[in-house]
Amino acid sequence: MIYIFGHKNPDTDSVCSSIALAYLKNELGEKCVPKILGNINKETKFVLDYFKIDVPSYLNDVRVRIKKVKYDKKAFIWEYASIDEAFKLMQQHNITAIPLVDEDKKLTGYVTLKEIAKYLIQGDKEHINTTLDNIVATLEAKVLTKFDEVIDGNIMVVGMQSKAFYDSVNLKNDDILIVGDRYRILEYAIASKVKLIILPFNSGINEELLAKAKANKINIIETSLGSYLISNKVLLANYVKSINTNHNPVTVNNEDSFTDFKTMMHKVNHTNYPVVNNKGECLGLIRLTGPNTYEKQKVILVDHNNFAQSVDGIEEADIVEIIDHHNLGAIGTNIPINFRSRPVGCTATMIYDMFTEAKVAIPKNIAGILLSAILSDTLLLTGPTTTEDDKYAAIKLATIAKIDINKYGYEMLKAASALDDLTVKDIILSDFKSYNVDNANLGIGQVMTMNFEYIKEKMPEFLAEMEEMSSKYPTLVLFITDVIRKGSYILYNKSTESIVKEAFGLKDVYEGIFVPKIVSRKKDFLPSILSAMENDL
Repeated sequence: MIYIFGHKNPDTDSVCSSIALAYLKNELGEKCVPKILGNINKETKFVLDYFKIDVPSYLNDVRVRIKKVKYDKKAFIWEYASIDEAFKLMQQHNITAIPLVDEDKKLTGYVTLKEIAKYLIQGDKEHINTTLDNIVATLEAKVLTKFDEVIDGNIMVVGMQSKAFYDSVNLKNDDILIVGDRYRILEYAIASKVKLIILPFNSGINEELLAKAKANKINIIETSLGSYLISNKVLLANYVKSINTNHNPVTVNNEDSFTDFKTMMHKVNHTNYPVVNNKGECLGLIRLTGPNTYEKQKVILVDHNNFAQSVDGIEEADIVEIIDHHNLGAIGTNIPINFRSRPVGCTATMIYDMFTEAKVAIPKNIAGILLSAILSDTLLLTGPTTTEDDKYAAIKLATIAKIDINKYGYEMLKAASALDDLTVKDIILSDFKSYNVDNANLGIGQVMTMNFEYIKEKMPEFLAEMEEMSSKYPTLVLFITDVIRKGSYILYNKSTESIVKEAFGLKDVYEGIFVPKIVSRKKDFLPSILSAMENDL
């Protein structure tokens, strides 16, 4: 799946171009989904509502998640499985620890090879508490009789003579005997109603004793192993949970960032980490020494090509294509990609051309949002960035969408200019872009409105908010663009006053000054401010 998105603080061009490009790519057989990196503004909401198109879902970041990393998925075991089964699974996955889970796959701990070795050396060699099935699997045995699911008792290897055994051993009904083809001892064990008899070397039992064993409900199994091997190996049939000493291991969530995990891993300095999901279910094990290869999220960028304006974690994504009409930014890629850049007024103009080149018909609603983007970015085809290509695309799209450009465009801008239900901060950030200039941040906001009086009344609030932002943006300017008057009012923080004065050749400058014929961030605002900043150095 490929994500297509525009810049942070999305405007109509970035949102509508993402939607239209995703439609085109899907028609051409690629699986693409449009995304947004922030809340849409009033103008974009008007456009999407008008053409009955859903707002794309929000994309928080594209950092590599644990779920995209190649770890040992399904490397976990039920806590009531045997130690032997756990060891074999560890060998199969070439791991040194195994997470334990309950019947709901919730993590309950994990066991390491070191703990298995410690158990075999120092553990209780006489007691068994496990299922008969675990014992059968561990000893590769055959069931002759079965009456109990769980076997809980002490192990006894019968090596002495029958009389000595009778005289010295008082058998109990939870005892587990490892005994060969010895009629008298088997008869004594069956009469004593022991819990389990294990027959070595597949020695079997005669029909008479077998009948008595069934009558007394005694479990009997036979295996090809000898008594010595049985007595050592049967210990591995115990529940693996019985040697669990790590009830609250350090875990990693499958939604966690792989970068954050690596940072944590070096601090904690463990080798193995169970992977869990938000439900607490164990999904496997990720290792310090594992392959840990991963698949990057594939993305297509529209209407921007700058790290500062893109999604968080963009440096960890696989950028496969960029379509933009701005100056070249700082984004780089490891391999050549499709990069489409043209000096037109709007990215949507380029998307229209891509439909034409691919010979894919444009639906009415897609034509409508592409037209809206062009009208928004070019100020109804009157702005300084407007090209003949923009005008041509707008006319063609208006025909498909059956839209009157002037009438619809005015309605769209009117909807965009309503500010009364927005906070001062929301207005400043509604169409805001940041740039890194000589290791300092430059912030430029733009507001389209036909009601500057509303902003003028709240001027002290705007200036106070902009001063608050000065710590992050030493150079900060807000342009309030009036499409009808074809110019912009300018607000700025204190440290930017001289730059504004020089950028626009003003003898005197004051907050809210109107400068005619400057309406485009790309052609008017940014170049002039950058030039003034260079002269100010």
